[in-house]
Amino acid sequence: MTTIQSARPKVMTMTDAAVRRIKSIMAQKGDAVAGLKIGVKKGGCAGMEYTMSWAERVEKLDEVVEQDGARLIIDPAAILYLIGTEVDFKTDKLASGFVFNNPNQQSACGCGESVNLLPAAPGGWPAAKS
Repeated sequence: MTTIQSARPKVMTMTDAAVRRIKSIMAQKGDAVAGLKIGVKKGGCAGMEYTMSWAERVEKLDEVVEQDGARLIIDPAAILYLIGTEVDFKTDKLASGFVFNNPNQQSACGCGESVNLLPAAPGGWPAAKS
């Protein structure tokens, strides 16, 4: 009997710029960090905000995404909101920072600090836009 397993979609991906920045910071912090932890929380005028912190360890239910030496650790409560998200690192004349290109994002507030996210649809595909 042959068993066919469907590939689970990757929760998040990183651009080359994000990989370079995460690797650079991880190298500066040394063994003190296991990776960049990404999550979401309720807040802001659009309803949700992304969270980012440097994690000292990977917890039991965390999802880990590694790419070319950079490591993202995804909070298990955020996975359904982040499936299909690409993390980028942008630099312009006035600021630099991580940017989330999230297919589950329905809208964002004017200041860009909070977003309206829907969980991914069954099967890991981004939620339908209304």
